Amino acid sequence: MKIKNALKEMRRYPSAIVGLFFLTVFVLFSIIILFVLPHEEAVILWRAGPGVFDENPRRAPPAWMDYFSSDSLPRTHVASLEEVGDKSSKPLGDGMKRVEVSLPFEYYYDRFPSEISLFTEGSFTNRHEDFSVHMLRPDGEEITLDDNLSFSESHSYRISQDPDLRRRLDGLIAHRGLFVEDPDVEEIEPLKGDYELVIQGEVPEDSELQEARLVVYGQVHGIAGTDHLRRDLAVGLAWGAPVGLMFGVLAAVGANISTFVLGGIGTWFGGKIDSVFQRLTEITMVLPNVAILVMIGTFYSRSIWVILGALILMNIFSPMMKTYRAMFLQARESPYIEAARAYGAGNFRIIFRYLLPRMAPFLIPQFVTVIPTFVFLEATLAVLGLGDPKIPTWGKIIYDARVNDALYMGDYYWMVLPAVLLMLIGFSFAMVGYTLDRVFNPRLRSI
Repeated sequence: MKIKNALKEMRRYPSAIVGLFFLTVFVLFSIIILFVLPHEEAVILWRAGPGVFDENPRRAPPAWMDYFSSDSLPRTHVASLEEVGDKSSKPLGDGMKRVEVSLPFEYYYDRFPSEISLFTEGSFTNRHEDFSVHMLRPDGEEITLDDNLSFSESHSYRISQDPDLRRRLDGLIAHRGLFVEDPDVEEIEPLKGDYELVIQGEVPEDSELQEARLVVYGQVHGIAGTDHLRRDLAVGLAWGAPVGLMFGVLAAVGANISTFVLGGIGTWFGGKIDSVFQRLTEITMVLPNVAILVMIGTFYSRSIWVILGALILMNIFSPMMKTYRAMFLQARESPYIEAARAYGAGNFRIIFRYLLPRMAPFLIPQFVTVIPTFVFLEATLAVLGLGDPKIPTWGKIIYDARVNDALYMGDYYWMVLPAVLLMLIGFSFAMVGYTLDRVFNPRLRSI
């Protein structure tokens, strides 16, 4: 059956249409993400260097989780001097001036923030300058966070981690104590309204507080949430698609086509060549592929290219060699092969011009079906901690979730989202592969 006719035949199977739809989505998304988020940028983001994800909450579920809650879950809010803040400066004489920075923000959520931090940048005459930081609440109360806070040129004040402030807030952690409406009730709730953070200090006239950012971290974030390093999981989930597809397709192409071609050559020549190929196949069938890959990843390299190369080499003489050999033995006795021999065609011309093309349609279902096997294998190695540390993948996300007790801490999204994508890509290839098997195998069409 010609491939063109086979594709038309696939329209009769709803499973193939569903599988092709999801595969098309995965492929198009993978192509788009390569241009929208290039590899170098994705690696930098995923390695989460200092300052990359400072404005992301830690271990926050996706924002769409809000639809499953009766409360309005807080999002992260950034109040910066550049965008919403106000700064004033008043000379005091003797080369000194009084600086005041105001950072207003609104808070109208039903739950408390997950953290609160202040980031400042400045150019100071001295190495450090002292400032006082205050919070003005909607009810008119003013709370002093720190009246002698030393700022450097680039400073991070993790307000939620300030033990002195917690003691002054009657034991409540800062992001609760600063926002609580009534601390004396059993079930405390946040006070909604307009807040303002005020920074005040007396500094030399040559000193300048150039930037101030107050980050009130939410409880939900983005379309995929964040992990323990504040990384946006959308980056890893997005890049997991092209990496998984690339690994699965290259492994399937390298292994299956090599097996197919060598199976045809061995079957045609027979004798010692065929015997050697069959013995190698039998040896490969008893080798523990996963254990060998674990050894390579542990003692040599975890590079995805090294793992890919080793996987292809171990699957050249796969069990499919036996299946292909049986098919080629039958095809070798066909009349068109005898006709090719009769007019004097050479061995390799017969193999590559007549024998292999005749059997190629039967390779396609096997090729499509085996791709998710290699995708799952790469994910398995990553879950075991043997994935490429430089590349974000679905397996790496699951590994990070496992070692950081995501399920124990209730961060189910962290493990479920990549697992669902792995199952979906496996389902898509399986639906298309099984349909192709029915189309190309006449014995299955009536089943």
